[in-house]
Amino acid sequence: MTSSPITEVCFVLPPDLILLDLAGAADAFRIAAAMGLPVRLRLMAPVAAGEAAPTALGVGLAGVEPLPAKLPEHVLIVVCGATGSTARLLSSAAGRTLIAWLRRHVVAGRPLACVCSGALLAAAAGLLDGRRCTTHHSLLDELRQLAPAAEVLDSRVFVEDGEVCTSAGITAGIDLALHLIAKLGSPRLAVAVAREMAVYMRRAAGDPALSPWLEGRNHMNMAIHRVQDALLKAPAQDWPLARLADIGHLSVRSLTRHFREASGMSVNRYHARLRVALARQALANGDNVEQAAERAGLGSARQLRRLWAAHADDLPSSVRQRG
Repeated sequence: MTSSPITEVCFVLPPDLILLDLAGAADAFRIAAAMGLPVRLRLMAPVAAGEAAPTALGVGLAGVEPLPAKLPEHVLIVVCGATGSTARLLSSAAGRTLIAWLRRHVVAGRPLACVCSGALLAAAAGLLDGRRCTTHHSLLDELRQLAPAAEVLDSRVFVEDGEVCTSAGITAGIDLALHLIAKLGSPRLAVAVAREMAVYMRRAAGDPALSPWLEGRNHMNMAIHRVQDALLKAPAQDWPLARLADIGHLSVRSLTRHFREASGMSVNRYHARLRVALARQALANGDNVEQAAERAGLGSARQLRRLWAAHADDLPSSVRQRG
């Protein structure tokens, strides 16, 4: 995803729109904006001014603007999916208009996200060539035919390749939206949005693990969320179990049991992974290992290396070199 500030999230609606493709992802961004993410949402479709956008449920969606001739510079374009025949979608007048619009407006460096069969429209516009991508499991073969130069991946919730993200069917658009919110805002904001929506934070099998700032939060135990929030706010601090138990209004014994049940790991492992993530950020920004250890609240570079070896698959030196 681009490092430029995104000011607008533009949802592009194909004919016969699957409403949940739009509503799930758009509501995630709506909640994020209400929580402080500085973006504005726009809904646009290949329709005339004042015309309702057709949906798969047979009801028209009012208040949608026609596809604009120009877009601001810092825009994230999100292409939603549609129901029905792919051939009909791509050959219809509205489909052809949308594809041509995408070809003009998704220029180099402009981020693009596709939900479900939205990837087929992007493929028809030539926007997935040379990229890793995915779509609804029933459409994978059609995506391969439309984008023979792309690497189409099975069994993925979503795939990110540079500035282009694609997701599997329908509810996977929510997962993709949360991922984008974490990148455009912060992991903590994405967690807050997920909790507000009462959804799990998921990832696709084979993709890199979730950031330590996000993992272990796909549960509904509010006491453990309070403990995790405290650790996230000050990961460099030492946190005795008794202090964390007080925050969660639990006994130490209940904390250790419920924390593992909710997050899938011990309190100590969770805290250690946060400290490694903090040190990783410091190394990527140019700190040496001693400085990174200090920022993570550790006593020495040796202590950081021991912790790193237990909780990471690479080396501190490789992170510093990449940074």
